[in-house]
Amino acid sequence: MRWDAEIRIGERAVALGEPCYFVADIAANHDGDLQRARDLIWRAKEAGADCAKFQHFLAGKIVSGPGFDELGAQVAHQSSWKQSVVQVYDQYHTRRDWTQALVEAARAADIDYMTTPYDAEALDSQLPHVPAIKIGSGDITFDALVERAAASGKPLLLATGAADMADVEHAVDLVLGRTRQIVLMQCNTNYSGSLENFASVNLRVLQSFAARWPGMVLGFSDHTPGHAAVLGSVTLGARVIEKHFTDDNARIGPDHGFAMNPTTWREMVEATRQLEAALGDGVKRVEANELETVVVQRRALRLTREVPAGHRLEESDLEALRPCPAEAVDPRRATEMPGRTMKVAKAAGEALRWIDLD
Repeated sequence: MRWDAEIRIGERAVALGEPCYFVADIAANHDGDLQRARDLIWRAKEAGADCAKFQHFLAGKIVSGPGFDELGAQVAHQSSWKQSVVQVYDQYHTRRDWTQALVEAARAADIDYMTTPYDAEALDSQLPHVPAIKIGSGDITFDALVERAAASGKPLLLATGAADMADVEHAVDLVLGRTRQIVLMQCNTNYSGSLENFASVNLRVLQSFAARWPGMVLGFSDHTPGHAAVLGSVTLGARVIEKHFTDDNARIGPDHGFAMNPTTWREMVEATRQLEAALGDGVKRVEANELETVVVQRRALRLTREVPAGHRLEESDLEALRPCPAEAVDPRRATEMPGRTMKVAKAAGEALRWIDLD
């Protein structure tokens, strides 16, 4: 393979056979306040996240004011914003002079620090501090940034929202030209938080990714309410989960409404850990916790009447009833019993054992 089936993010191995790695995307939910950003790192850790992620952009390097003016009314999830797109991006960006403070807070909280950089300078400034780089869905066609990030030597998380398979193949090829360390993430980039968005999440794309790139580490960046889609993605092979994170969904800001809060995040993590345990390894067996029930629920061949030693069994001597001790003859062998000779006497109701037979 041209890609790794296991990557490492910080101290964590990330692979199909490993527990999911949870990325709390704090993004703009610090609301331009460094202390809030620090606090959210700690809240994310307490809620069970493996990583606290930010987004580094500058309004002038990610959006065009005249370009959005040409669109007229704001569109998509931005239609509810009270300020212009440029004003919102300027107000809610993660300040680059916060970096050391955020890194130190993450270190103290014992959680990975990561970011999504949206320009080359942001990428270069953050590389010394992060164990991996996330490329947002909107930049899947920004080849220069994708290649620069892939060449960094850090694992690359590639989101694929609002892209078709040709877009994804192109971006994956760019990444694989530089590194084997990739996490390919299904994503839907409608951030409205509407229940209707479940119909567009299309989790089975993860199966298409797995067929196209067997063994590649997969992930899911989710913006739907709750964690139903997350559980579905884990079932289909996602091992990196990203959701937006806030401490209060009622706060004013572009990402608070559809984000997870500490309570719902913890519920998501716990439900995922239960699901991971439930998925198992695919080997059908009598499980350790079934060793007693396999006795009490299965039937054994039992005698319908008292029989003496030397008795030749007849079909009417036997019936199939629970329980079935380990040494008993099970009903699948019933047709072999007529004509067999008893070595010992047995009472009515006793289980027939192989050692009872000549």
